[in-house]
Amino acid sequence: MTQTEARKTLKDAPVMWRRINSIGVILDCNSTYAANLGYEKSEILGKSIFEHVPKESWEKMNESLKVWFETGRVTYRRITFKRQDETTFPGLLQATSLYDENKNLLGSNTVIFDLTKMNNEQVNEYKEFVKEANKKLDEIKEKKYDSLDKNSKSEYDGLKKMFEMLSKIDFEVLKKQ
Repeated sequence: MTQTEARKTLKDAPVMWRRINSIGVILDCNSTYAANLGYEKSEILGKSIFEHVPKESWEKMNESLKVWFETGRVTYRRITFKRQDETTFPGLLQATSLYDENKNLLGSNTVIFDLTKMNNEQVNEYKEFVKEANKKLDEIKEKKYDSLDKNSKSEYDGLKKMFEMLSKIDFEVLKKQ
């Protein structure tokens, strides 16, 4: 999977997505992430993940980073996020590690669900998105994976892990968070 194909899958996804490096600097994000936080994408890239949480959530975010470093993933982590206008919202963070071709940690793919928007319509949109993304990734695995370079395979593997994790989410539980 090329970076272009990966970004096409995530660019306007209904989920908030960001990619961070191993020290918590945001390398990429989608339009949903930027819009929900009230920023332009260019204002987000290169910033610390701590800039998008109020100070009282820094400890929870640090705990999430610790769990991620120890296990390679974070699931069902409830954290309060802060928008540019200083309003906040509860989010549920899910993250999986990204590795290079030598299995060195590069960072993570992170998906955040805005828990204030967990109505039936939104949940159905999330479920459909995850199902379609997995289908696209399976097609790429079947038709293109062997011809990809090491970086593209690494990118694909990271996305596949992320969408496998998202496939296991019980969205009905999320609605009650």
